[in-house]
Amino acid sequence: MTSPSTPLSYKDAGVDIDAGDALVERIKPLAKKTMREGVLAGIGGFGALFEVPKRYKEPVLVSGTDGVGTKLKLAFEWNMHDTVGIDLVGMSVNDVLVQGAEPLFFLDYFACGKLDVDTAAAVVGGIAKGCELSGCALIGGETAEMPGMYPAGEYDLAGFCVGAVEKSKILTGQGVQPGDVVLGLASHGLHSNGFSLVRKCIERAGTDLPATLDGQPFREAIMKPTRLYVKNVLAALAAHPIKALAHITGGGLLENIPRVLPEGTAAHLVKGSWPQTELFAWLQKTAGIDDIEMNRTFNNGIGMVVVIAADHATACAATLRGLGETVYEIGQIAPRGDEAAVVVA
Repeated sequence: MTSPSTPLSYKDAGVDIDAGDALVERIKPLAKKTMREGVLAGIGGFGALFEVPKRYKEPVLVSGTDGVGTKLKLAFEWNMHDTVGIDLVGMSVNDVLVQGAEPLFFLDYFACGKLDVDTAAAVVGGIAKGCELSGCALIGGETAEMPGMYPAGEYDLAGFCVGAVEKSKILTGQGVQPGDVVLGLASHGLHSNGFSLVRKCIERAGTDLPATLDGQPFREAIMKPTRLYVKNVLAALAAHPIKALAHITGGGLLENIPRVLPEGTAAHLVKGSWPQTELFAWLQKTAGIDDIEMNRTFNNGIGMVVVIAADHATACAATLRGLGETVYEIGQIAPRGDEAAVVVA
């Protein structure tokens, strides 16, 4: 037994300072690739510094924070850590985008019981990749090693994004009116929502899992990261009078579209106007749920919704397709009566 007079160190508490230093050295070159205008001081200081680009005349800052949810449980079980960082970035930058804002910088929080440098570097590598693809600088974060807080091999993630938009160009959805067209941008799959049910479906299927879904190995299809809509949608915003955007996350189409609709309006979506992928068809069959629950639990194939006047819809869709998005015209805005705010029929 250690004497009370024997000095204790971090290592006695289960903290590996050397591992933390090694991780920082691996993170720095990844973060460097994400640098952009406005960064004054990034990783390494007590606080990161960022100057709002001078091209903004009346900048309004827009912030967002999120995690990856129980998708991490599959990352632990399947040892697939290199894309959950992209999910982390995507959940926040896509939310900030919905206000019409350009994501400027991102910070992450990685917490674990005992730091595994390779695992942490894979996760942060995904975060850096997501930031790079979104034009967003990774300027800081926190790696917390907390012995006894997390089971061996597990960790938690949180992310924080700040963006900017001209005050006159904030998207509020107040201009949405009956007759406007609803465009749906295809998702990459599940993104980062509905995984509590996904895990139940995998458990229910047991060994009877499909080898592939949508042309990908099963696990890759399940873990495919969130699509980053930022650059393409910002380009469309600059070219077309988009009235509202909705990021389809937890709550699906049924609960996210109403967040950008003015009172007295509803979105009438046309069933079958976008295809159901093998992934979502397998989930629906395995879970035994109806179409309503599919559109409430998952994005069901649509990761971002664009609302625009009918006479601009075709041109906007063409712009987005030209940038690489898969776009479907999935419905229209209508006056709302006694029905739900989103009707799929």
